[in-house]
Amino acid sequence: MNSTILLFLIQDGITNGAVYALLGLALVLVFAVTRVILIPQGEFVTYGALTYASLASGQMPGTAKLAVAMGVAAFAFDLYAARRALHGKKIARAFAVDIALPLIVLALTFWAASHHAPVPLAIALSLVIVASIGLFLYRIAFQPIAHTSVLVLLIASVGCHLAMQGLGLLFFGAEGQRGPALADAALTAGPLRFTGQSLAVYGITIAFIIGLWLFFGLTRYGKALRATAVNRLGARLVGIRTSLSGQIAFLLASMIGALSGILIVPITTLYYDTGFLIGLKGFIAAIIGGLVSYPLTAIAALLVGIVEAFSSFYASNFKEVIVFMLLVPVLLLRSLAAPTAVEDEKD
Repeated sequence: MNSTILLFLIQDGITNGAVYALLGLALVLVFAVTRVILIPQGEFVTYGALTYASLASGQMPGTAKLAVAMGVAAFAFDLYAARRALHGKKIARAFAVDIALPLIVLALTFWAASHHAPVPLAIALSLVIVASIGLFLYRIAFQPIAHTSVLVLLIASVGCHLAMQGLGLLFFGAEGQRGPALADAALTAGPLRFTGQSLAVYGITIAFIIGLWLFFGLTRYGKALRATAVNRLGARLVGIRTSLSGQIAFLLASMIGALSGILIVPITTLYYDTGFLIGLKGFIAAIIGGLVSYPLTAIAALLVGIVEAFSSFYASNFKEVIVFMLLVPVLLLRSLAAPTAVEDEKD
């Protein structure tokens, strides 16, 4: 170990931690708004990465067809939910979002795959496809049981993870894929060399975090999400549609997952099940943040990335063990604090 290796490890850790920060923020957002521990967040990473890689290589991704199928199911759910008061505007809006939009995206995907889509178009289509899947996933799997316990929602989340992982194997096969880099430029600072992809990871992560901060602080929908996260029942009493808040939360989480996958796939080969492990590391950051604190989650994600980088250097065989051991002291401290909280409630 010398200063040069130390700097390289810190650089690698910050790069990975930036991606984990995005995933951790998405997990905190979804849990705060819907009480769902989003186990399929890793599948959003995989779907986004492999959809982008498939389009860039001229292949037709099955995720576009999945979005259409889920849209049809979501439209059927919307019709059933509004069966007692069918209004033309509601039906037209549901048809446009659930049927028309996925079909348009499917047609664009067919065209892009046959013409070897340029990188910007492949990124845009991948984000839209995975965001649609996330939106429809909430409508089909979680919105009907939104008022049940956290345990029931967790069981549904695990089921969605297993189903989406199996579909990922069906769509992309067992072989891994890599995608083209987002930028070819490079920057040298002393012994360190920052590739265009690393710079893209830093820039997009910072821009996305700032964008989320502005969204929650300035927009009406962002304030509605914050209100739903603080008090779900109170939000409903003042006229906020908590179902719409849940849909927006899943839409943002799936888009963040897809974006994370697109940032990762030029750096390393991804397989249909790789996203689960990546999502778990974002989950570690979210747990350290208590599933409520966005700044603490971002800081914890950088810590996870740096610990992972140093673990791969000193003990690569135990890298994952060391990373997941970060949860032990956090859970221990919270378990020691839990009895006091229970006693206070009884008093």
